[in-house]
Formats: sequence, C-alpha cells, structure tokens
Amino acid sequence: MRDIAIIIPSRLNAARLPNKPLKLINKKEMILHVYDAAKKSNVGEIIVATPDREILDLIQNYNGRAILTSDKHETGTDRVFEVFKRELKYTPEIIINFQGDMPNLHPQSIKDLAEHMKKKLCDIATLASNIENAHEEKDPNVVKVLVDCDIKYKSFAKAVDFFRISSKPLKKFTYHHVGIYAFTNKALIRYVSLKRSNLEKERKLEQLRALEDKMKIDVGYIDSCPLSVDTEADLAAVRKVMEK
Repeated sequence: MRDIAIIIPSRLNAARLPNKPLKLINKKEMILHVYDAAKKSNVGEIIVATPDREILDLIQNYNGRAILTSDKHETGTDRVFEVFKRELKYTPEIIINFQGDMPNLHPQSIKDLAEHMKKKLCDIATLASNIENAHEEKDPNVVKVLVDCDIKYKSFAKAVDFFRISSKPLKKFTYHHVGIYAFTNKALIRYVSLKRSNLEKERKLEQLRALEDKMKIDVGYIDSCPLSVDTEADLAAVRKVMEK
C-alpha cells in the first residue's frame, strides 16, 4: 500500500542506552521485534531509517527494507522526513513514525491508528494508556498527555498538553503517552518546516512543537501500555514481559 508508510527511526548512539536496537529479547534484536510488529499490522510499506550501517545490514539480512540516513538529525521525526522526502518522494498520504524502542506494541494498535487517520479528522494521531500507579505519575520517563475528554470509552480525543512531571496533582483525562505518531502528508511537511519551540526543548518532547503551532493531535486509547526502552531497567522489564 503506497498510501501509508511506516517509518521506523533507529540509531545506535542513544545517550542512556547505547546500542539499544541491537539488544537481544528472546534471542532476537529489539529492532527486529519492532519491525515484526509493523509487518503484522499490515497497514502499509515499512522502512527502517538509520544512520548506522550495522542496523541497515541487520534489517536487509532479515529481508526488510532500510535506508541509510544522515547522522546529523536532531530528532527521530527529522530522520523519518528524510526517508519520506528522498526515498518515498512525498507520495504516502499517511506516515507513521513508529519508534524503534517499543518492541511489544501490539500490531492492532498500529492498525487502529491508521484507521483513525483515514478519517481525516486531525493532523497527527498518537496513542495513550492508563497511568497505573503513583510511581508512573512522578516518573519523568513516563510522558503524560492531557486530553479534552475521556478516551477509555471514546476511541480518540484531542490532545491539550504533553509533559513529564507536574507540581500539581494530575488533572482528569491525563494518560500515559505511547510514542507512536501518524502524520498526514501535509502535516509532516509543515511540522519539519517549524523551528524547534522553546517548550519542546525545555521538556524534550517533539510533539509540543506541533501543539504550539495549533496543529490538531488526536489521542487514542489502548488498554495495555507497551514498554519504551530507554534504560537498562526498561530493557529488563520488557524482557520479563516478552520472554514469558
């Protein structure tokens, strides 16, 4: 399907967990678990975008498609855009930025995200789940998203804010953000043309650039939270889940 592309940005030089795409889970590299989830969703073509030859070779040896990108990008979305522009020639109508560090995201969640985007109700769509406990509420590694209504019983709602920590009790309709993004063709082009906002840099959250430019972000609910791997502790946790 040329109207939807899943682009997976992945690099070895992560500050908190170097070489994390190559970390083994069930005797298979994490990036391959991510690739498999994208493939099982069956929503469109899949490309891994990487500045690293080792990741490129791994994906190609797995009979997947990977593109070698610049190593100068500041964000994963910039890496996604390079592939969208250079390799895909701006053709897909929907572009899904699927982070390379979420190996246990269910393929159905990707499918649900794509189906919502086909309705043309927003510029960007993403996902969220419940905040499970007080530790998650205070953990700066758990990104929170505030939406304008309950999404447990309504599949998608409009995003109001994204943040990591709050000095006040969390407001109603605050959820655990899951870092996968779907863009319309026009929204991705518009997004990368914007300068990084001060709030984006302060909170280290790319999506704030879009919100501050009045782009509409819809957030969909999923009933389980896939683990994003940023640290050795995260890796141990996702191994525990996936190696059962």
